[in-house]
Amino acid sequence: MMRLRVMVSFLLLLGVAVAAPHGAHGDDRKGECKRSQDCALDAFKSGDIRPLSDVLAVAREEVPGEVVKVELEREDGVWVYEVKILTPAGRRREVEINAHTLAVIKVD
Repeated sequence: MMRLRVMVSFLLLLGVAVAAPHGAHGDDRKGECKRSQDCALDAFKSGDIRPLSDVLAVAREEVPGEVVKVELEREDGVWVYEVKILTPAGRRREVEINAHTLAVIKVD
């Protein structure tokens, strides 16, 4: 379980790193974030994103299974978690969740 938490945390930071070149706060705060993890921390502190534990609970409720990857991206000014889950049947599913409201956006 600890290994999974470390992996998910690492993948979350990696996902934020991918989103960072687009500006984590949109055009209104462009240039304030120098590192992706700082952008994610700022978003968390300001209430723009919810804790990962809340997001994972929503994802697992939507699609039961083992979380194998988590990414945090900024899409059209909205923070979105992409949670990839391996189902008990061996199928890989992806759940997109609004990081602020925890609303499920899409399940693939």
